Order: sequence, then structure tokens, then C-alpha cells
Amino acid sequence: MRKEPIRVAIWGLGAMGSGMAKMLLSKQGVEIVGVCDLHPDRVNRSLYDVLGVGRAGRRDVVIDGDIDRILAESGCEICLCATDSFVKNAFPKLKRVLESGVNVISTAEEMAFPAAQNPELAEALDAIAKEHGVSILGTGINPGLIMDLLVVAMTGCMTDVTHIEARRVNSLSPFGKAVMEEQGVGLTPDAFDAGVSSGKIAGHVGFSESIRMIADGIGWEVERIEQQMQPIITGVDRQAPYGYAAAGNVAGVNMTGQGYVDGSVRIDMIHPQQIEPETEGTSTGDYITIKGSPEVNLSISPEVDGGLGTIAMCVNMIPHVLNASPGLKTMLDLPVPRAIMGDMRRFVGR
Repeated sequence: MRKEPIRVAIWGLGAMGSGMAKMLLSKQGVEIVGVCDLHPDRVNRSLYDVLGVGRAGRRDVVIDGDIDRILAESGCEICLCATDSFVKNAFPKLKRVLESGVNVISTAEEMAFPAAQNPELAEALDAIAKEHGVSILGTGINPGLIMDLLVVAMTGCMTDVTHIEARRVNSLSPFGKAVMEEQGVGLTPDAFDAGVSSGKIAGHVGFSESIRMIADGIGWEVERIEQQMQPIITGVDRQAPYGYAAAGNVAGVNMTGQGYVDGSVRIDMIHPQQIEPETEGTSTGDYITIKGSPEVNLSISPEVDGGLGTIAMCVNMIPHVLNASPGLKTMLDLPVPRAIMGDMRRFVGR
């Protein structure tokens, strides 16, 4: 086992980034050596003060607004990037990290399978990573695990697959302001419709990536992908840590999507998500139904927590990314994700 701890930098200390930092501080064999964030309430402050946790003898980490300085001076070997949802927006940041010879794990939803909608940028990231001898992975709870990798894993017990349905009923409450804006939380119905028309309201980001990951994983050729988005209107006031919806306004989005194979729908995605769903009697859960032989029906209730799940996926994949060959990876390329309860260094080099 290596002697020195795994050196990690974090870019973005919002809801996901701060959660990753707290999780890393609870683990053995890993050290946070740099944090980049531009928010005026966080920059130039001690990470431990911002998180409200004790240093416990650790070296202090002052949050820096200059990622280039962190990449050049911190000695980090992997960077957790929690800044964007879309490949186009994340690309310049990811490029900077890779060109510094640092491995990357990104929370950007489209990075879970970037070739689905951004094949040229995916090829560029793969080439840059290989040129600099590092790896890059996009992951999270969804896309990344629940509605795609878990589906692929469950087909492993089947002799034939004819149709797949993945349904996730989840709460948006753990997520930060960026996600609230993407979902239109708090808007009037008219403002929501205008946001959808203008492209400002994205709804769930990741259907194309999940459908392509599933299809690629089992050998189906997807001809086209369609998706639909409808607002979930709340009948009562709802308050979440990072979002608020008054009665009559939008509490979330009901997303549906379809992947066509051989002229028919073979992959169905159903994903209503909203803040504080329990306030109006909605129970959360994750459900996978796979038609074929033998049929698979998987039910998880309540849902796997989206916030903690994304945080854990990114942190738990650190050793696998460090062990990977250079290039752009998806969850299909790396070992099965698992909780790392012992010293993280034990998993590096396997």
C-alpha cells in the first residue's frame, strides 16, 4: 500500500462540492489539498470554517478563486469538478485540469456519457486525457448509477431483453440552486412554459446519456431519442434548503423519455422530481422493469438519496479513476462502484 495519501482538489464548493469535502474528511488515506470556489462567502476562507468542522490536526486549506494556482501548487492528483451540468459549459474547465496532468471526476450530468450529445467534445477530452496520461469520468446517482448502470447490471442475469423501463420518483430538496433553476422550481406555470421554450429550463439532464449507456452496454443501436417535460404544480407552499415553491407554482418537473431501437420504443425513462414531494403524499422510489427472459422487477423504496448518492459515487470512484488507463471513461469502463470503508489507498494499484 502506498504511503502518501491520495491528494484531492475540489472545484466548486456548493451543495455537491461541500458534501464531497465532508465525506473525504471522514475517510482514511486521502487528503484535500486544494479547493477552488468564487463565491464571496467562501473564497479566501478556511475550508474547515466554511464547512463548520474541526481541522483535527490537518493542514489548513484556504479556498482559492484561482484554479490554475491550485493545479500548479497543491500537488493534487485528482480533481472533483462540481460546477456544471452540460458538457459544453464544463469542457473548458475539464480541459484545464487534464492539461495540468490531473485526473478528473465530473458531476456534470452530460459527462456520464458525453458521446451521446457531444461526440466531438468527448473525442477531444479523450485525446487530451491520453496525451497527458490521465483519466476523466463523469458520474453521479443519476445519470451514473440508478437509471443506467444498475439497469445494465440487472440484464446480466437475462438470456434475452425486449424492453426496459427505468422509473425514478425523487426529491430535489438536497440539491443546490443551479439544479433548482434547471428544474424551474418556484416559477409560475407561465414562466415555466416560457423557460422551456427559450431553453432556460432544462428539466432532468441525462436521459440521452442514460439511454445511450444502457444501449451501448447491452449492444442495442439507438436510432433516436425523444423526451417530454411537464411541470409539477404544487397545491401547498414547499420550502427546501435551496428552493421554494408557493402554492400554484412549479415544485419540479415530470420528465419522460424514449429510446428507439429497430423502429420501436425499447427503453422508457420516467422521472418525476420535485422539492419536498411528501408534502402532497408522493412517495419516492426507484423502479426497474426489464421485459425478457427471465423478467426482472427491481423496486427500491424510498428512493436512493440523490444528493448523498451523487457525493458518494464521486468520492468512491476516486481509486478506480486513478487506476484506469488514460482517456475518457464511463461507468461501463470501470470496476463496480462500492463503498470504501477502509483506507482508500488500499484500492489504488489494484
